[in-house]
Amino acid sequence: MLTYLIRRLFAAAVMLVVIVMVVFCIFFLVPKWAGVDIASSFVGKQADPAAVEAVRAKLGLAEPIYVQVWEFFKGIFVGRTYSGGGDVTQCSAPCFGYSFRTEQAIWPVLTDRFPVTLGLALGAAVLWLLLGVSAGVLSALKRGTLWDRGAMLVALGGVSLPIYFTAMLALAIFDHGLGWIDGEFVPMEDDFFAWFQSMLLPWVTLAFLYAAMYARITRATMLEIMGEDYIRTARAKGLTEKVVISKHAMRSTMTPILTMLGMDLGALIGGAILTETAFSLPGLGQAVLNGIRTQDLPIILGVTLITSLAVLIANLVVDVLYAVIDPRVRLA
Repeated sequence: MLTYLIRRLFAAAVMLVVIVMVVFCIFFLVPKWAGVDIASSFVGKQADPAAVEAVRAKLGLAEPIYVQVWEFFKGIFVGRTYSGGGDVTQCSAPCFGYSFRTEQAIWPVLTDRFPVTLGLALGAAVLWLLLGVSAGVLSALKRGTLWDRGAMLVALGGVSLPIYFTAMLALAIFDHGLGWIDGEFVPMEDDFFAWFQSMLLPWVTLAFLYAAMYARITRATMLEIMGEDYIRTARAKGLTEKVVISKHAMRSTMTPILTMLGMDLGALIGGAILTETAFSLPGLGQAVLNGIRTQDLPIILGVTLITSLAVLIANLVVDVLYAVIDPRVRLA
């Protein structure tokens, strides 16, 4: 187990370096190859030429590429000093970028909005796992019944309906229509119960989409596994159906579920833009949308890094859970 964990940690470290280099290329090299003035993108197209030149000097865009990559990578761990144009700007570690338009580091903005997005993603994940996996397992065990057809019909609707449609419909019914839920967001530190109430509808709306996908995947995987030889052997040995399903079938079924969970949860931590916009949640998705509207490139860069790291960490956790669920994975 320890050897397996060390291998996965080493692979994650290598992938971290690759992610940082890819993000650097996307935001610094590709625009340069396309003929875009990177300094103007960071300070705003309406800035005067002196301000653009100062930002160009601070970002070190005249330096060789390997120097720029090193400064960008080093800044994430030890901070970075932007000097040029007659002044010095300090970006403390971890430096995920600096907005020369608003004159503030990106990391405090991300940490201020991150708890909202994390709460949305984790709450919805709990709901879609409970509902989706349970519905998929029951549909597989009751194949061809009215429950199976009804559950898969609802799942098909959940997959087909756009998230912004279900969000607007939920707000129209439960907030504006029935008045059961107040749509205004309340921070957790102000009032936990008010925060829980304000997050309930976004959780259900977001979970409805993912629960539908997880139900269909769980059903298909469970049906395939129930026909395997080792399931028939377990039954032939006299094990009860409950033991066969819980101890043997579910362990194999959870492998693709964990794979999906790692990808979905990691991506959602980078911001659920449509859900956050529909329910006016001040999360990372809203930060990205505001950055696009105001053309504040450092905000988009920072959220991109956060999303990439979240997916990396989520997949590392999933790899460890693989080894816990199925010891054969440790030999791979």
